[in-house]
Amino acid sequence: MEVLTGVMYHSVGASSAALCYTPQKKVKGWSWQTYWLAQALVCWLLMPVLVAWLTIPQLSAVLKEAPTDALWKTFVLGMAYGIGGTAFGMAIRYVGFSLTYAIAVGISCVLGTLIPPIIGGEYNNFFSSKGAEWIIAGIVLGAAGIAICGVAGRGKEKDLKEAPASKTGFSLAKGLPLCLLAGILSAFYGFSLDRGRPIAVIAARYGAGNFQGNAVYIFSNAGAFLTTLLYCIYLHIKEKTFKEYTTVPMRGQSSSLFLNFIMAALTGILWYGQFFFYGLGHVRMGSYSFSSWAIHMIMLVLFSSVAGLLLKEWRNTSRDTRLKLSIALVVLTAAVIVITYGNRLGGRQF
Repeated sequence: MEVLTGVMYHSVGASSAALCYTPQKKVKGWSWQTYWLAQALVCWLLMPVLVAWLTIPQLSAVLKEAPTDALWKTFVLGMAYGIGGTAFGMAIRYVGFSLTYAIAVGISCVLGTLIPPIIGGEYNNFFSSKGAEWIIAGIVLGAAGIAICGVAGRGKEKDLKEAPASKTGFSLAKGLPLCLLAGILSAFYGFSLDRGRPIAVIAARYGAGNFQGNAVYIFSNAGAFLTTLLYCIYLHIKEKTFKEYTTVPMRGQSSSLFLNFIMAALTGILWYGQFFFYGLGHVRMGSYSFSSWAIHMIMLVLFSSVAGLLLKEWRNTSRDTRLKLSIALVVLTAAVIVITYGNRLGGRQF
């Protein structure tokens, strides 16, 4: 039952992540870097500190006792994730929500799930453990579903180019390299959380319970914020857009500026929501806790594809393209069910 509860928390986090970029559509008069830095301030700096302060007893004592090595590794790996997250946001402009999630998250799913336990030597007994074959099968299914999403995305590109009077701005040539970069570097967040486990253990000892992971986010997310800050400042200087934080060149600029900040804050809160609920799900996944990343990422692709349908990103696509997307959604759903079953079998042997 604990595993099922963990999967439910992962589903909430994945839903939050799938929807976090939708407020961007309401932002007017801001350049990309203005919006991105505003939401990053909330997601990667303010929310982690605030939530950790609210949920970790004696936070200052926890941070004082945390190993310096773990703090730095978590922070530096978070910096790499920040680059990936920025590339992710840029890719959405060129290939949309659905395809960006399919490619970038697909790569992140495989790398972020398999590499940390390999490095930690945790696979030594895994393949002989009960339920291991279901975990592997689920990851393979998830990769297949993500690949089918990619095929549907290629069909989407062709359909949208052929649609009359189409002004989508869709460009696979620009978006694909960004998706690949985002996928590889976003996997570093899983590595960051893995290196931060000693911090979480200390937080648990002070009574943090299932909220122990919130102590790690302070450092992983701060690293992500630093790289994002540096890149956005570079763009602000290059394009002379610092003034956008105080003025919007349009009618009713005061109300538009306020709305922009609200939408950016909402994006940051939703994005941080995936981390918060990921932590609550991760601590409940039992002996195969490393599969949390796969479950979270597969659900993220699943829910982002549904979000893309609801946002009518696939409106001008062919029936064949939508059929491929539908097949992908079924396969992704099956992958989550299979991995969950494998986790339940693994939990029964202890």
